[in-house]
Amino acid sequence: MPTSQTAGKSETNGDRRSNSVIDFRSDTVTRPSAAMRKVMAEAEVGDDVYGDDPTVNELEGRAAALLGKEAGLFVSSGSQSNLIALLTHCGRGEEYISGSIYHVAHDEAGGAAVLGGISPLHLPVDANGGLNAKQVEDAIKPDDIHYARTKLVCLENTVDGRVQDQNEINTIADMAHGRGLLVHLDGARLMNAAIASGNDASELAKCADTVSMCLSKGLGVPVGSVLCGPADFIHRARYNRKLLGGGMRQVGILAACGLYALKHNVTRLRDDHKRAARLASGLGKIDGLEVKLNATNMVFIRIAGEDKSGFQKYLAENNIIISTHSPDIRLVVHLDIDDAGIDRMVEVVSGYFN
Repeated sequence: MPTSQTAGKSETNGDRRSNSVIDFRSDTVTRPSAAMRKVMAEAEVGDDVYGDDPTVNELEGRAAALLGKEAGLFVSSGSQSNLIALLTHCGRGEEYISGSIYHVAHDEAGGAAVLGGISPLHLPVDANGGLNAKQVEDAIKPDDIHYARTKLVCLENTVDGRVQDQNEINTIADMAHGRGLLVHLDGARLMNAAIASGNDASELAKCADTVSMCLSKGLGVPVGSVLCGPADFIHRARYNRKLLGGGMRQVGILAACGLYALKHNVTRLRDDHKRAARLASGLGKIDGLEVKLNATNMVFIRIAGEDKSGFQKYLAENNIIISTHSPDIRLVVHLDIDDAGIDRMVEVVSGYFN
């Protein structure tokens, strides 16, 4: 395992508060462990808007080093992190290119267009969720007054739990830089990609000018993301964080959770990946289900000819919560789901079809 991803003893489910409900909706639903709550209570804090919170400063420095960037900015969410990146990279009337199912295109309320006047161009992705360099290059607008000026390419890793082809990402970034464009990487679950691929996160993010890393997904932090990039970019990004109402005060209480997670909850992501494989294997033996494992912590199932609401209600009656995604139902494994929870899910689903 790469050394930059190894620090401290990983958290285990045995450390966590028991909960009779098994929640597969997302890896954002995790609750802080007793150990994480302890570091929150003991965090040294200051006013982060003035740059005086030592815990925030430590988190920003650690995250930037982990991702191979000069500086970091702690923000409230992945959506805010991506929006700040777009607002800092692009001016009004300029354009960004991304995949049609990427967070910035699909899940963040069109913030770049609504709040930044930034024109979106969303391209179809391949079966793995990726774009290719020719596709992106063909989409770049010519220097013509009729068109928005293409300024930025937004990539993502993972996509629906799938680790992206790093060679293709690097090729896209090289092409974009050669055409005078910037590259932003939404690394909401980048640490899952690092663990699954065996590569340092800094290698996965090396080709991007800026990268966003979400702490509140698989890493188990209650709130927050870190936007990383060149020091001058992060300086300008602080203005946009303030513009969006994202300047927080004694927020070291939350940053302490991020530090704890980077020390303890990165290498344990492999447990989620193993349990997702176990879940896919168990569900794959049930007639009536189509099952896809997306290589990291996500399993997608499709019920042929079934009313999903009835299936969802049945699971809820058995203390299992799932999402309402369609046509595939997404099941996300995280640190609050142990082996017993996986086995319970397989047992309950099997009972529904039998």
